[in-house]
Amino acid sequence: MKIIAVVQEEKLKSIRLKSGIKSFLTVLPLRILQLFKWAAIAFFTCSVLTVIIYRFVPPPVTPLMIKRAIERSSEGKKPLIVKDWVRLKKISPHLIQAVVAAEDNRFLEHWGIDVQAIEKAIEHNKKHRRIRGASTITQQTAKNVFLWPARTYTRKVFELYFTFMIETFWNKKRIMEVYLNVIETGDGIYGAEAAARKYFHKPAVKLTRGEAALIAAALPNPRRRNPAAPSAYMLRRQAKILDLMNKITPVKF
Repeated sequence: MKIIAVVQEEKLKSIRLKSGIKSFLTVLPLRILQLFKWAAIAFFTCSVLTVIIYRFVPPPVTPLMIKRAIERSSEGKKPLIVKDWVRLKKISPHLIQAVVAAEDNRFLEHWGIDVQAIEKAIEHNKKHRRIRGASTITQQTAKNVFLWPARTYTRKVFELYFTFMIETFWNKKRIMEVYLNVIETGDGIYGAEAAARKYFHKPAVKLTRGEAALIAAALPNPRRRNPAAPSAYMLRRQAKILDLMNKITPVKF
């Protein structure tokens, strides 16, 4: 009888356990959905608030700056972040025109995404080995200010999200101001002011057309290209940018 009672008790425990597991598995998806919902709400709220704050306050540091500092440290070098935030009115109009000519000549016309540039890039990449991108200045600003550097589809989705947010809460003048203050312009060098003083020993507001075009020419690979000692490629690129600066509509805010 004792054996029968023990067997029955074990069966009851097994039934209760199975019932508990079934109940847990039934509730788990709902809890996971709730967790994702609150995580999404928290991310959206924080991202909106950050974008709005950066509409008025200079970003103190960017993920790229941190990444480069860590890379330098891992190489046994001193971590370096040289930057000097200045208002857009203290940056030469030549540099504004140069980066628009070099990076996004429809900057004032599109709403963060340049569909025409994307179509042209697709056609170009079908015929040429050298890949051409179509990121706008707004997209580059979103990537530089809010995202950790990586080449993944997930990061691209977040880049588009922040591009939309920036275009919604900032105006074009603010986008350009932030872009020119945080963009990488050398090894540990960030922004127009730091670049102007590093390469040409003058404030950004005094950059000439030629100097501005050289800084813009270095932007695709600023750690390997030196505007103060331009290679033959950079001089050709400078000439092309200067020509484009003459053709596009002057950027005025």
